[in-house]
Amino acid sequence: MHHRITKPFIALILFFIAAPASAQQLTITQTNPTGVYDIKQPIEWTIKVTGKSNTPTTQATYILKKNGLAEISHGNLDLASGSAVLQASLDEPGNLLAEIKFKNGDKEMNTAAGAVIAPDKLQPSAKPPEDFDAFWKAKLEELSAIPVNPKLEPADSGKPTVDYFKVQLDNIHDSHIFGQLAKPKREGKFPALLIVQWAGVYGLPKSNVVGRAEAGWLCLNVMAHDLPFDQTEDFYKNAGNTTLKNYMAIGNDDRNKSYFLRMYLSCFRAADYLATRDDWDGKTLVVMGTSQGGQQSFITAALNPKVTAMLANVPGGCDITAPAIGRAAGFPYWADRAKWDKNEKILQTGRYYDVANFTPRIKCPALVSLGLIDTTCPPAGVLAAANQLKGPKEILILPGSDHQGVNNSQAPYWKRSEEWLKSLAAGKEPPAEKADVR
Repeated sequence: MHHRITKPFIALILFFIAAPASAQQLTITQTNPTGVYDIKQPIEWTIKVTGKSNTPTTQATYILKKNGLAEISHGNLDLASGSAVLQASLDEPGNLLAEIKFKNGDKEMNTAAGAVIAPDKLQPSAKPPEDFDAFWKAKLEELSAIPVNPKLEPADSGKPTVDYFKVQLDNIHDSHIFGQLAKPKREGKFPALLIVQWAGVYGLPKSNVVGRAEAGWLCLNVMAHDLPFDQTEDFYKNAGNTTLKNYMAIGNDDRNKSYFLRMYLSCFRAADYLATRDDWDGKTLVVMGTSQGGQQSFITAALNPKVTAMLANVPGGCDITAPAIGRAAGFPYWADRAKWDKNEKILQTGRYYDVANFTPRIKCPALVSLGLIDTTCPPAGVLAAANQLKGPKEILILPGSDHQGVNNSQAPYWKRSEEWLKSLAAGKEPPAEKADVR
């Protein structure tokens, strides 16, 4: 399987679902529909007004940002003729983000367009701390001294061919790992899949694992928090408003107290637990997740050599020192919080949890996606981290995707991830279609 960058075609189209049928829209296309360019290559975004309205859209404003942070130009777009062109280029590896505002009747609307330049040349903004490996070796040793103490409670899967269990494992500092496990209801050994979760405080639906078990997986889905996964919506809302409010900032100025320490070790232990089960096939152990879940997927694959493949959609936690070289940093915002709180310790703590510092330790096949208009997990940071992967990798660039994947803009990732999982479940290498390598 070759190292490659995959660039699906997606035109960015803004739909206003709540607006009347007569409302106008902006459609944005670009010179290269993949969104990928060479250094100094001209980029043109064509912004076109579509639809009819009693108050036609005749102009828009834009701000063009280098690496999602530094404004390099701004101005007006004359849409009186129905379209306008925004031109740009970049003389170094990075990304460009065009933020566009316009009026749809009386409503102020926002949209964006993005491009990435020499994506394979992007590198992390800083080296790992000198004692990075020693720190995590010590933490894994601390965890290993604590018995796993697995507790499984059988429950109804809702499917006659699937066994389902509530799972609890022990973790550091008297904390626990809560999750749900499903497997085919038959004798045998199965490939294992660990699903880790995006940000927020919420419960886990059975559908996360039951469908995977129907497809032949031994599937474990764990909470990111030390909370049971099957409580009421009010339970999670209360936790999110009290003890776990702004949980990303808990302990963020002390590497030994960061909220992410327990979370990262939970992922390691969950993967390790799957590998100890008698019904694991002993060959295939995959971890996958989106956003904060993508962040945890990287860490799990880096810390646990038993992981045989990783799938990460718009991962968080990448290149947290990015502002030092003029790039936007994203979730969980260590660099921003260090600046807001005027506390350099926050940034230094974040370096021990930075995905980019874990990535060189990952040798298994990896599928990673990123959105060119994603401001939560900026594309330059994801690429800087993903470029450090040592094993076979496929980097899927989504030109029209923000972080939430509006207008189904992350569909290429979901399609591709299912192709990977189908191949991996069959005990094969990930699919290796021909793709442009930059």
